[in-house]
Amino acid sequence: MELISVVESLENQSILVTGATGFLAKLFVEKLLRIQPDLKQLYLLIRAPNSAAAAQRLNNEVSGEVFRVLRSKHGVTYNTFISEKVTPIAGDISLENLGIKNSNIIKKIWEEVDVVANFAAVTKFDERYDVAIRTNTMGARHVLEFSKKCEKLKLLLHISTAYVCGEKSGLILENPLRMGEPLNGAKSPELLDIEVEMTLTSGRLNELKANQASQKEETIAMKEFGLERARSFGWPNSYVFTKAMGEMIISESKGHDHKIVILRPTIVTSTLKEPFPGWIEGVRTIDSIFLAFGKGKCRCTAANSQTILDVIPADLVVNAAIVATVGHAHQPSDGDDRPFIYHSASSAKVPLHGIKLINYGYNYFSKNPMISPPSKGESFGKPIKISSPLIFPTVASFLIFFYVTCVFPVKVMLRLNTLFGDYFHDTCSIAERKIKLLLRMIELYKPYASFKGIFDDSNTERLRMEVRLDEAEANMLYFDPKCINWEDYFMNVHIPGLVKYVFK
Repeated sequence: MELISVVESLENQSILVTGATGFLAKLFVEKLLRIQPDLKQLYLLIRAPNSAAAAQRLNNEVSGEVFRVLRSKHGVTYNTFISEKVTPIAGDISLENLGIKNSNIIKKIWEEVDVVANFAAVTKFDERYDVAIRTNTMGARHVLEFSKKCEKLKLLLHISTAYVCGEKSGLILENPLRMGEPLNGAKSPELLDIEVEMTLTSGRLNELKANQASQKEETIAMKEFGLERARSFGWPNSYVFTKAMGEMIISESKGHDHKIVILRPTIVTSTLKEPFPGWIEGVRTIDSIFLAFGKGKCRCTAANSQTILDVIPADLVVNAAIVATVGHAHQPSDGDDRPFIYHSASSAKVPLHGIKLINYGYNYFSKNPMISPPSKGESFGKPIKISSPLIFPTVASFLIFFYVTCVFPVKVMLRLNTLFGDYFHDTCSIAERKIKLLLRMIELYKPYASFKGIFDDSNTERLRMEVRLDEAEANMLYFDPKCINWEDYFMNVHIPGLVKYVFK
């Protein structure tokens, strides 16, 4: 690729962003507006019942913390700038035409948009199967079909996840997924077919309604059905399974003139540097361990020096997305429909071992304890004391310990409960609920705690080399994980960010 200016290339461009109120999408929107105020227009698809509700959601977001640097930059003209550059659109990617009801808006987007960036997703590991497949799979199809109707479109950017690979080991390449190809560990002899999955999902829902299942029963059943279908084909949960099917649809699409980029981040964490260090929303995949440390409840865990956790700060993901978008959108078409696939990952360059994460959590909260809520009659809470956890080298050894020390005693209490007339009823009920929740969490996170793969980032490295940026833009659009010092990042950026923006 020739020497280009990413910032200049974004000038006068119109971009449609789906899932615009999500964590990564907000950072993407903020970065675009901050580095190129002369963008023509950002159309933000927001899940809302009508345009007024979409406008309200946008107003709530752009007044939020992540936009404070941009807000400070524009001062009193900020609201005017946002109203001129950003158009909120009520919609839903699970519906045809992205659920946009205003035909004039649809026509305007089809005529003007240069890039479509699909960030929309449901990310819960055990989401209801019908919900996950509608958004992550059929949503990808709807975005693809909508994009084909955009007259000026140069590129479709689709944000996926590196874990569409399933539970693989060794070097995981940046290769497309193909429909019908089984994964290692697949239990089902049938070939994967999205239409069959949709039919089975509808059939299961109709069966539950015919049996007059309650809303709670229906939700539990559809969650279990999603896990069952995912595992039968070799994926660990319904999130990565439905994201994989969405990728298959996009990878195998034909009949379009625009390019396609699929970006696969690993475990996304708080920002390393921009718009400011440590910004994050919600307790994400690895953050449960830090929350447990902060509350003084991390008594034991599984970790070792061999397992590598692949995490990547959110701003590196966003920068990779912007560079890949501009780099490919401004290259002449070679007639090849195949997508460009990039891992946004750290394991091949700066591996982070699982045991380090435990050390960072213990060391941080030993020196910076969280404060407990004040007891009755007290004005202030007390610092929460934490202890060094008992560490097991494998998840299997941890589970053995957990069953011996927790599950078995509760089973004994339940037996005593039947003998002594509900004497232990309250204690048993609370303990049983907590154990079921913990076992569920262990089941969902086990594939990632014991993951043995390394994500190849050769394509991403090639992108860094081929999109030659000048020094100023290279400093602005950094996405090489070699810039990360894990100890400094976790001790001085990520965990303090969690405490400030999430744990509070």
